[in-house]
Amino acid sequence: MKHKNASLILFSIGAAGYGLLEVLWRGYTHWSMLCAGGICFVFFSKISEFANKANIVLKAVIGSVFITSVEFAFGIIFNIILKKNVWDYSRMPLNICGQICLLYSFVWGLLGIIFIPFAEYLKKKL
Repeated sequence: MKHKNASLILFSIGAAGYGLLEVLWRGYTHWSMLCAGGICFVFFSKISEFANKANIVLKAVIGSVFITSVEFAFGIIFNIILKKNVWDYSRMPLNICGQICLLYSFVWGLLGIIFIPFAEYLKKKL
């Protein structure tokens, strides 16, 4: 039971944190991004389970690939299939279907350097 509660707490922190980052960055967010943020933060807390010997840069690259994948999946669902127009990277260089782009993948990696250790620390405390 403790494991489920810890994951729920981590999910909630990630959801709130990502929503706050989006509001600060672009002035608004969408509820789907709260879900994406929660999923990604839980993943951040688990990276050391399968990459425990990796340094933080490699963990951040793994985290960036994961976040970019989640963003692509959510983009396909919410932007293309459901036509919610949550975001559009089509004007960004090196984008795929306007849903992901290289610049933001890099940003996710930089944020991973900060938030992966934080998520791992919180998981240990919970």
